[in-house]
Amino acid sequence: MKSAVYLSLGSNLGDRGGNLREAIRRLGGLGAVRAVSGFYETEPVEVDGDQPWFLNCAVLLETDLAPEDLLARTLELEQAMGRRRSGIRSAREIDIDILYFADVVLSKRDLIIPHPGVSHRKFVLKPLAEIAPDLRDPVTKRSVSEMLAALPPDKPIVREFAG
Repeated sequence: MKSAVYLSLGSNLGDRGGNLREAIRRLGGLGAVRAVSGFYETEPVEVDGDQPWFLNCAVLLETDLAPEDLLARTLELEQAMGRRRSGIRSAREIDIDILYFADVVLSKRDLIIPHPGVSHRKFVLKPLAEIAPDLRDPVTKRSVSEMLAALPPDKPIVREFAG
């Protein structure tokens, strides 16, 4: 059975746009990519040290994989694209987070769904609102649009990327 999964992708090393496009292409091997937001340039937040700005986007993937299998495959994809985990908040070629997996609510040591940072991360909500504004969080019952509207409008900076 296919599940609708919403992912957040980010890159702040190398060819950021190329990294996102390549990750989206590779995600097609894990299911069907049904929607992709525009790219957003994002001021670095929740990171270690002085880092380059991120490019972020949101993706809707339809997949037959179970949540744990999808996590394992996205981690493999990150590694194949050059991601080295030198720290939880380090710069990265690609980062893929599972935001929502159908209506699944899951809390395991290595996987929490919905992603615990969704509701307070503008760099996640802004692109997600582009492709799924009415998507409701299965725990809080708030829509993506409602969560985005509750955040401060000015900080952090998240702007459409024209490059």
